[in-house]
Amino acid sequence: MSDEHEHHTHPHDATVTTEDAGSQALAEALGSSFAIVKIVMVLMVIAFFCSGFFTVGPQEKAMILRFGKPVGDGSKALLTSGLHWSLPYPIDEVVRIPITEIQKISSNNGWYLTTPEAELSGEEMPAGASLNPAIDGYVITADRNIIHTRATLYYHIDDPISFVFGFTNAAVTVQNALDNALLYTAAKFNVDDILTRDVAGFKEAVQQRVSDLVESAQLGIVIDQCEVQSIPPRQLQPVFAEVTTARETRNRALNEANSYTNRVFNASSAQATSITNAAAVASANYVKSITSEAKRFGDLLPQYQTNSTLFVQQTFVQAMGQAFTNVQDKIFLPQRADGKPRELRLQLNREPPQPKPAATP
Repeated sequence: MSDEHEHHTHPHDATVTTEDAGSQALAEALGSSFAIVKIVMVLMVIAFFCSGFFTVGPQEKAMILRFGKPVGDGSKALLTSGLHWSLPYPIDEVVRIPITEIQKISSNNGWYLTTPEAELSGEEMPAGASLNPAIDGYVITADRNIIHTRATLYYHIDDPISFVFGFTNAAVTVQNALDNALLYTAAKFNVDDILTRDVAGFKEAVQQRVSDLVESAQLGIVIDQCEVQSIPPRQLQPVFAEVTTARETRNRALNEANSYTNRVFNASSAQATSITNAAAVASANYVKSITSEAKRFGDLLPQYQTNSTLFVQQTFVQAMGQAFTNVQDKIFLPQRADGKPRELRLQLNREPPQPKPAATP
């Protein structure tokens, strides 16, 4: 009886053994789970920090904002091209700034209602009987006319810090400056100047106005180009076409008149110059001849004063010799001894000399 009692197992002891095995298995399972969780957390931390790597392109710069403030002061806050690291979002935020890329912005506040698809297809909505201010934009010119005008501005960012932090949205500020420039400049020009006479001047004035506004606001951008397009209201296209035709006819007539005036003036100027030059040459030659004659008479004066009779005879003989050089007949009438004049009779209708007969061989 005693042996049987010693080898008998109590039910309570079996239950305790089973609970210990379950606890041990649970503990081992929890340990394994915690190990897996630790590994996953380490991997997540590694992935979290690795996600902070980013690349800045060659045509842009970047800035790291830590809780909304730039990391670094002034130009040191700008990151150049290459690989960089920052704390992941939401601690840090990377702002990329395309410094060399040309930015484009358009102003259509002064243009009639249309869509890009309609402009590409060339089939725009009909103009209607009159302008609808609720949907059609327009500007008022200096001479109180209404036209449609729009502009496209091209610029690039020169000061990234001012562009990013100077304004809540710098692009909207540029848009407002362009809208203001169109309305302001149109009010300074007459309708004919905007549409035909001074299109380039109006465009330059709009660009200058935008540049002044951008510079005063210190947006940190540089204006590259400004394109402006202006047309009359579509409801008045035929009237403006007639005015344009009349203006072209007038300009053509004025050009022809100016051309004719220039031709006549040039011909008259050339003729006047020719006459003036000929008169100047004749005057110079005459003065030269008179000067030469005066010098010759001045040289002969001492000879005349020495023996006037002899000088007169010599001069007379010399003059007669020059006169008789090429005459056909020479007749000399010496003075008579009694001092009376000699009578000279000439036969003026002489027979012409007959040709000699040819000699016979």
